[in-house]
Amino acid sequence: MVDTPAWAGRARVVMLGKPECHLCEEAWEVIERVTRESGVGRARKELDDVSEADREEYWDKIPVTFVDGRRHDFWRVDEHRLRAALGG
Repeated sequence: MVDTPAWAGRARVVMLGKPECHLCEEAWEVIERVTRESGVGRARKELDDVSEADREEYWDKIPVTFVDGRRHDFWRVDEHRLRAALGG
């Protein structure tokens, strides 16, 4: 398993998702709200834009959330857990 994918970039919170995924949209709403209130960067990557190895690793866990380059959550984003991971 790759803990810190290169595509995670410099944003503190990165969500790996796919188009037309209702869980991804719900997760992104939580991520947007928490990162906006916390003042940290966020980014969204699509499953089609990552390596084959990462697609194989994460396709059944979408959406996958990374905080500071490490996998944090998958399938759903718990707002309280995300806030705690960001120090708030």
